[in-house]
Amino acid sequence: MEYGTSAARRAAEEQTTGERRTRNRVARSILDHGPSTAADLAERLGLTQAAVRRHLDALHADNVVEPRDQRVYGHRGRGRPAKVFALTDCGRDAFDQAYDQLAADALHWIARSAGGGESGEAAVSAFARARVADQAERYRPIVEAAAPEDRARALAQALSADGYAATARSAPGPAGEQLCQHHCPVAHTAEQFPQLCEAEAEVFSRLLGTHVQRLATIAHGDGVCTTFIPQVGHPSASPRETAPPQNSSEDPTASASTSGRNPA
Repeated sequence: MEYGTSAARRAAEEQTTGERRTRNRVARSILDHGPSTAADLAERLGLTQAAVRRHLDALHADNVVEPRDQRVYGHRGRGRPAKVFALTDCGRDAFDQAYDQLAADALHWIARSAGGGESGEAAVSAFARARVADQAERYRPIVEAAAPEDRARALAQALSADGYAATARSAPGPAGEQLCQHHCPVAHTAEQFPQLCEAEAEVFSRLLGTHVQRLATIAHGDGVCTTFIPQVGHPSASPRETAPPQNSSEDPTASASTSGRNPA
């Protein structure tokens, strides 16, 4: 009898561990691909939609994910739009953001030491540019080794290696691409210091040899950081002429100079 109880306990523990691992896979898939429907998750993970919904319910109860109405651009069919599930701030905190507060404290100190005000902002901007300049030097050989038409994808791969879960895809409207970063390891810090987002956009522009424009940022509350990259030969192409990016609530006419800024 005691043996049977012990075996049952082990079986229950194994089931709990398996459930936790699957739940982590669901959360990780949302991190890597942005806000997703239960059907999207089921297809990506090879699970039934019923199983995915059960895990989403548990993640929602733990404040790891939250449901949102899916944004639909253009003509919408009958019925309510599908629900998508996005990571909450708490959910993002579980993925490589343990040092956000330390970084924010350091940047506040830099701003104060420079005298605050415009001088403080300039000091933070200088730090942000120096920080991303180091990244740029690591990314440059990877990007320049790719054919011009493949450079956005090469940059996305380099960013993914640094934890940004980035992808590149064709943009709607004028010739160009959208670089999407589904994760930002410094999202909370960038929310307070948009200079980090602005410096990053400047580096993307230099690496790709063309003007780029930020359409959305995680720091601004969007599900994905989205950057529009016009195709070579279409330097005047503007996101004004494109549909807004998927999973974004950001005004598509926002410029790179306001990357990550929360409107006051």
